[in-house]
Amino acid sequence: MALVLSPEPPLADWLVALDAQIYRSPTFFDARPVVVDLGSLSREQQGVGEFLGMLEQRGIRIIGTEGAHPSWEGVEAWGRPLPGAGKPGKPIEVPSAAPAPAQPVAQPAVEPPAAEAASAEPAALVIDHPIRSGQSIIFERGDVTILGSVASGAEVIAGGSVHIYGALRGRAIAGLLGNAKARVFCRKLQAELVAIDGVYQTADDMPSNLIGQAVQAWLDGEQMKFTALD
Repeated sequence: MALVLSPEPPLADWLVALDAQIYRSPTFFDARPVVVDLGSLSREQQGVGEFLGMLEQRGIRIIGTEGAHPSWEGVEAWGRPLPGAGKPGKPIEVPSAAPAPAQPVAQPAVEPPAAEAASAEPAALVIDHPIRSGQSIIFERGDVTILGSVASGAEVIAGGSVHIYGALRGRAIAGLLGNAKARVFCRKLQAELVAIDGVYQTADDMPSNLIGQAVQAWLDGEQMKFTALD
């Protein structure tokens, strides 16, 4: 999953705000692919290619751009322009293959249900230790439960919900492949970032009265909400 940066004019002021965010969370962009959405810039904007170079100098790994105007010079050096999307795309359902033509020979018998159950993959992942800075836990098939804390600079990414029985100081990303019903639970909210189904909030956006408390986060339409856990 790529992060999306959406710079706004004036670019100099936007860079100052970005530098402040990097100072507060130095590892936020570490090893993370980034797409730069340039759709909010006017076609007369100057120095867009140089601006992308400034992002790279800050350790931001750009894999592509969105909304780039063909007249901007130097933008093509930062990857093939991607189709615009204000939110990460939903997974595409691949149609089932067409049934095979009938054969003149007998077909093998279907394996008993017990064999299918034995080969089924788990729908949840439980980690029985804290997650240290720099570590990433990624489980796309279901929920992730952490029996401990998630340190600053660490991240937990789940296709379903994220449950943290400790302090959340790093990043928690739920509903990775398109699950708006996923939630994030933690015993102590001190997160760098919380995201559900592509909607996210950073530390500066979270309710200040809930910092340090046990909370849950969920989506109400396109808005993320937090509430304290009793």
